[in-house]
Amino acid sequence: MNVRIKKLYEKAIVPTYGTPYAAGADLYACIDETIEIKPGETKMVGTGIAMEIPDGYVGLVFARSGLACKKGLAPANKVGVIDSDYRGEIKVALHNHNGSGEALPVEAGERIAQISIVPYLKAEFELADELEETDRGEKGFGSTGK
Repeated sequence: MNVRIKKLYEKAIVPTYGTPYAAGADLYACIDETIEIKPGETKMVGTGIAMEIPDGYVGLVFARSGLACKKGLAPANKVGVIDSDYRGEIKVALHNHNGSGEALPVEAGERIAQISIVPYLKAEFELADELEETDRGEKGFGSTGK
């Protein structure tokens, strides 16, 4: 599948896949200078790119495992959603989850997140007086005992 990309700034880096079988393509920080994110702080970091995601697909922005687990920087909203009709700059709300109390740097050109282009089904919600019964019923969080 082809996804059209527009570089909004000359220094922007087109997303790349780390391996031939990677599900997510790396997104890169398009910033003029290193920024620091203080503990508990969230900063919007631009990628300098816009995408034309095909209708019926969504761009899902996830943390990069190395950045999140080793450094403590991950998207504040856990998973970003880029709808197919959005044409603005893709930005990542990076949050400093690091418990060390240190401000963490983000360098220009650093890989800050990954995006997966995923198909979705649009639901038609139908109001009902009753729902079909199941063994689980209304049992919620932790109800399976696993």
